[in-house]
Amino acid sequence: MAIERTLSIIKPDATKRNLTGQINEKFEAAGLRIIAQRRLQLTSVQAELFYAVHQDRAFFRDLCDFMISGPVVVQVLEGENAVTRNREIMGATNPANADDGTIRAMYAESIQANSVHGSDSIENAAVEISFFFSQIDIVG
Repeated sequence: MAIERTLSIIKPDATKRNLTGQINEKFEAAGLRIIAQRRLQLTSVQAELFYAVHQDRAFFRDLCDFMISGPVVVQVLEGENAVTRNREIMGATNPANADDGTIRAMYAESIQANSVHGSDSIENAAVEISFFFSQIDIVG
């Protein structure tokens, strides 16, 4: 199995409810290590740049507005098949479709306020990680 890195974002709905520790416990219990972490308040420009892939979609503005509505925790997770594993732990984007015990089934408030973001591929993980972290920030 391959050791991979993936980006995880704990979204404003979860940080506002002080769920960072509970969410991170799920990642760590599943064998993922947090090797970089930062709590920050995204600016409008940062949110727009990060989610630029969605700029032509109807939900883009609402997504960006939501992501700047409160602090987020951005982090790099490392472990065997980290991208896939993280996505399994998060659950389906729509919490109504998320499996029991997943982060979104447990904590999400809606499709948008679904508590977490995770990279969807190894390639996107590299791009997303470099958006928030330099190599010196990542301690593996």
